[in-house]
Amino acid sequence: MIRPGLVSVTFRKLTVEHIIRLAVEAKLEGIEWGGDIHVPHGDIARAKEAARLTREAGLAVASYGSYYRAGADPPENFGPVLDTAEAMGATMIRIWAGNVSSEQADAPCRGRVVADAIRIAGLAAERKVALAFEFHDGTLNDRPDASRQLLDAVAKPNLGTYWQPPVDMGLDDCLASLRAALGRLANLHVYHWQGYNRLALEQGQDRWRRYLELLSQTGREHWALLEFVANDDPDNLFADVAALRRWLRELSKVNRRSGIARRFLYTGRKHERDGSHRQPP
Repeated sequence: MIRPGLVSVTFRKLTVEHIIRLAVEAKLEGIEWGGDIHVPHGDIARAKEAARLTREAGLAVASYGSYYRAGADPPENFGPVLDTAEAMGATMIRIWAGNVSSEQADAPCRGRVVADAIRIAGLAAERKVALAFEFHDGTLNDRPDASRQLLDAVAKPNLGTYWQPPVDMGLDDCLASLRAALGRLANLHVYHWQGYNRLALEQGQDRWRRYLELLSQTGREHWALLEFVANDDPDNLFADVAALRRWLRELSKVNRRSGIARRFLYTGRKHERDGSHRQPP
């Protein structure tokens, strides 16, 4: 199942209360709360209040969007991140794979990121929290092959990756990138850009329908989290949500029909094998 949600840092200037109101009015299901502005690392009182307001509004805390950089930040900085996520009842924390790109990172740099990721994944597992790397330039998790190497090196079951379409990458390459991540994919960050111009999501429907169709094949629950809107205007959120929800409804219908067809085919073959299928006299 794919659930529609919002990344709170889409609207950095808005309050927690305002963001919750927008999410409810737009008919979203959850919010990824950012750890820089809305729910800072270590602010437990604020985390509990944001979580309370979120759930009272009928929304879920989809994840905690931290800015902890494995292998680059002081190790003691992760404790407040984990405490904050736990206070919110978040079962997923987004983290960053260092601060150097996979092409520029040397062996010691890679080693620091991997060692720290192993450490913090262990700490998170003790509290039944999962981690996922941001898929982003300037980190070790910036390309499909680099992502696979990183996750293989860490080899922790509670550590996965987010995915978002790299800027100006062609559709076929984006699909290949997403396909490579599916086995360890946590959530998507959803937006449509041309260069660094933020456009209406509807303009990217040919791409996003394909991405969502591919994502649905995992059989797991994922969040499709809207991040950034045209002109940073909250009014533009509603059209983006409407497009995303429409695509998800259409995909759900297709998947249900496919599931019915598969079950019918399996049942028919079973009847043929065991002789239980009989033609009427």
